[in-house]
Amino acid sequence: MNVVILDDYQDAVRKLACSERLHGLNAKVYNNTVKGLGQLVMRLRDADVVVLIQERTSVTRALLEKLPRLKLIALAGRMGPHVDLQACSDHGVAVAQGSDVPVSTAELTWALLMAAMRRLPQYIANLKHAAWQQAGLRTASMPPNFGLGSRLQGKVLGVWGYGRVGRLVASYGKAFGMRVLVWGREASRTQAVRDGLDVASSKEALFLQSDVLSLHLQLLPQTRHSVRLVDLARMKPTALLLNTAHAELIEPEALAIALQRGRPGMAAVDVYETEPILQGHSLLRLENCICTPHIGHVEKEGYEEMLGVAFQNVLKFQQGVPENILNPDVLK
Repeated sequence: MNVVILDDYQDAVRKLACSERLHGLNAKVYNNTVKGLGQLVMRLRDADVVVLIQERTSVTRALLEKLPRLKLIALAGRMGPHVDLQACSDHGVAVAQGSDVPVSTAELTWALLMAAMRRLPQYIANLKHAAWQQAGLRTASMPPNFGLGSRLQGKVLGVWGYGRVGRLVASYGKAFGMRVLVWGREASRTQAVRDGLDVASSKEALFLQSDVLSLHLQLLPQTRHSVRLVDLARMKPTALLLNTAHAELIEPEALAIALQRGRPGMAAVDVYETEPILQGHSLLRLENCICTPHIGHVEKEGYEEMLGVAFQNVLKFQQGVPENILNPDVLK
């Protein structure tokens, strides 16, 4: 059985303990990414199994049509819009659901929140150029003393999307003495009340009242571009917007425009509509935006968990007892 593992940017897979589960299989790992259909076909033409790490490569109907040998896609992570499940079913390709690691993303969210609120990237960058205790951030659109940073205690933490990651981030906020304000579906708001948290009266109120607003929505047709420029314009000039969920939750270019106008005053993002992000991207040029290269799930324990489940799904499929199959009809 030929197994191809795509987009291992850190060259980490072969050094994980869970990789021993693939011993005896013909496994090939690629450390870079390719986007062109022809390039992907060349990489995958001999693959019986493809392992996808999160959403780094998309599996489309056009790709599947050129891979008649493919039998299984094992997801290292949860099912998302990067895989056309119906096309997989039509071509007889089973898709095995992977494991999610909400702690990894929640912790990265909190790291970005604290770094942004205390202006750590700006202070660190200036210190390397001999500027002592200088954060920069003095453009005309920013409030006085914006470069000093701010404490979390007593601030309002807005959480839009109260799933597994959102609930963890809310609990961190509560531990730091913040007032947590939740918005989301009716079931999410009900759960937030049960957990002793406040619920915003509306989406508009969430943007108006939050000192820090963190997005944790699933990417669905109804949530795509649900954060608009008019929403961002309601935020305080001292506020911070966090997005470690999906770039497509925000309408294109809205965040860059809003940051240039000073509402919100800062942003920290880990996700982009095109990945790897292109150099010269508008957000990379802004002093008041902290950008990380989609590393919410990138940490050792998380990789062991995600890829361990994916590799186990590969073994079970090979043994004729497949598990976690999202389209079981193809097995018939």
